[in-house]
Amino acid sequence: MFAFILRRLIQAVVVMVAVAFIAFLLFQYVGDPVVFLLGQDASPQQIRELRADLGLDKSFVVQFGHFLVNAAQGEFGLSLRQGAKVSRLIAERFPATLELALIAALLALVIGIPMGVYSALRRGKFLSQVFMTISLLGVSLPTFLIGILLILVFAVTLGWFPSFGRGETVQIGWWSTGLLKAKGWHHIVLPAVTLAIFQLTLVMRLVRAEMLEVLRTDYIKFARARGLSNRAIHFGHALKNTLVPVMTITGLQLGGLIAFAIITETVFQWPGMGLLFIQAVTFADIPVMAAYLCLIALIFVVINLIVDLLYFAVDPRLRVSTAGGH
Repeated sequence: MFAFILRRLIQAVVVMVAVAFIAFLLFQYVGDPVVFLLGQDASPQQIRELRADLGLDKSFVVQFGHFLVNAAQGEFGLSLRQGAKVSRLIAERFPATLELALIAALLALVIGIPMGVYSALRRGKFLSQVFMTISLLGVSLPTFLIGILLILVFAVTLGWFPSFGRGETVQIGWWSTGLLKAKGWHHIVLPAVTLAIFQLTLVMRLVRAEMLEVLRTDYIKFARARGLSNRAIHFGHALKNTLVPVMTITGLQLGGLIAFAIITETVFQWPGMGLLFIQAVTFADIPVMAAYLCLIALIFVVINLIVDLLYFAVDPRLRVSTAGGH
């Protein structure tokens, strides 16, 4: 187990260094931060002084080393657009994105798993066909279109939910949350559903495919031969083994929800990291773009590490193969 964790940690460090190098290249080849800070009318003397203050007159290797040290401390300098520390901007926006992603992931699991199980056990039934049709629509329709349709129906036509913003929030230290206020829950419904639909259909189809595969295995046939009830076979044996690969996909999809909530946050003007990133791209705010890239990579690495450890703990075949040196 220790060797397994050590290998994963080394891989994680290598990945983060590679991502940090790509983010560092943004500073080198996507515009000049000195020009952004001083403007086009700055004198050569002012430019030289600021480049020296920022360490931009050092060699490439030295600059990258300084960048790695600062990035490890969560420091990416000042936003070229807002003039504030990038770490503070990220800290202000991260809670909104994380809450949105967690609620969307919870909806996808709570709704997608039962739908997938029902579709596998009741193949050919009318409701099963309805679920499959819904999943096809969820996979096919782009996220921005789903968000616009939900706004049109539930915000504009029916007036049940607000169409933008996060609503009331409560400050707990540096963390702001809207989940402790009724208006916060009211505002998060539409964006969470929009973000969850694609993940829900993916979970449903994955559970259905895995469930059908497990039901054809020999140990399920032996369980039927022993006279076990359908309930015990379906939920005590088949579903348990079905959820092992689902756990892996779900963990990685949570990272995807955080990273790719950009469209949803833009449609609903949700004040999260996605909206911050879109604004940074629009204004070529390199420090914010680099910080976002490194943070998303870190989230994926951490989630992947956790999923690997859970998979190692749940699947005894991995422990046996590791012990045998395979």
